[in-house]
Amino acid sequence: MSGTSTLAAPRRRRARLGWDMLGLLVLVTAGFPLYWMLNTAFKPAKDAIDPDPSLLPTGLTLSNFRRALDIADFWGSVGRSLVVSLSVVAIGMVVGMLAALAISRFAFRGRKVVIVGILAVQMVPLVAMIIPVFLLLNDLKQYDKLTGLIITYLTFILPFTVWMLRGFIVNIPRELEEAAMVDGCSRTGAFVRVVFPLLAPGLVATSVYGFIQAWNEYLYALMLLSQERQTATVWLANFTTKHGTEYAPMMAGATMMAVPIVVLFLLVQRKMAAGLTAGAVKG
Repeated sequence: MSGTSTLAAPRRRRARLGWDMLGLLVLVTAGFPLYWMLNTAFKPAKDAIDPDPSLLPTGLTLSNFRRALDIADFWGSVGRSLVVSLSVVAIGMVVGMLAALAISRFAFRGRKVVIVGILAVQMVPLVAMIIPVFLLLNDLKQYDKLTGLIITYLTFILPFTVWMLRGFIVNIPRELEEAAMVDGCSRTGAFVRVVFPLLAPGLVATSVYGFIQAWNEYLYALMLLSQERQTATVWLANFTTKHGTEYAPMMAGATMMAVPIVVLFLLVQRKMAAGLTAGAVKG
């Protein structure tokens, strides 16, 4: 037995080393574009177009950030992107949670059709709906308005939101709600006191997805809004003109745009851990 364990230990170490190397390779592959963006953002503009670029920083400067802030209306674009993204997340979470609860907890005619329809909607390419969406918003007097863009984003994000939250709700035993109702809670009270705390991690994860999708979307923001109402992603196109592309200021602008996403993840990481802990205690 001791000989078998002696042989098994090196195998486990080799297997662990192999998995560690694979994880490191994935980290480098995923992190290199981010590193290159930061490297270009802080290097002098002339070095950004060098035909023989250096992997290591050649010099640090903040002139690219100053140049980025001088182009068009950076803060206005970021503010509009925040308004759109937060509105989509807030409305999407409320509507999506109620829809997912109805699909998961109530039996009604056409329930399976609704579930299949939610999946089918996600298979339609977004590019294919540009013209219909444009004509519809134009008829509703919502073209070149943030409300029109919010409505458009909701039609893309809600199907995924409903499907994701349905998976979380299905995994919450009905017996917990029934026990709370036996103890005197109404159906709404049982949901608020029992289901909602257990659903918190799913809400956080789904809201992060919705925020990122709304924040990073470019095509519909470009087609449905004028330059005066452009969002942050469309604002980045200002660095490309008929005279060429200013790569270093563009990377500086992209770096500043990434800050809200990074801050959101830092906040969400704690909230998600707290939600998982609270759900485990209540369960």
